Amino acid sequence: MSYQSFEDLIATMTPEICDNMRRAVELGKWPDGRVLSKEQREMCMQAVLTWEAKHLPEEQRTGYMEQACKSDSGKAEEQPVTLRGPDTLQ
Repeated sequence: MSYQSFEDLIATMTPEICDNMRRAVELGKWPDGRVLSKEQREMCMQAVLTWEAKHLPEEQRTGYMEQACKSDSGKAEEQPVTLRGPDTLQ
């Protein structure tokens, strides 16, 4: 299928198409095993992010991070992070 514009592509996308594009970006290949080119990967990523912004609530979008580290004043607080090696994960 040929699209006249990026907006045409987004307008015709379904949730299934978005999922397939997201998976292709994650794996670097299409479901049939063909490798995505750099340009295809970039275009798919842009399409997924644009489609999600139009159709999904913020908390369901790719890359969403809940801001649970805010204090009552609304300012972000520093939180300690403990890194563990693979031998400590059990």
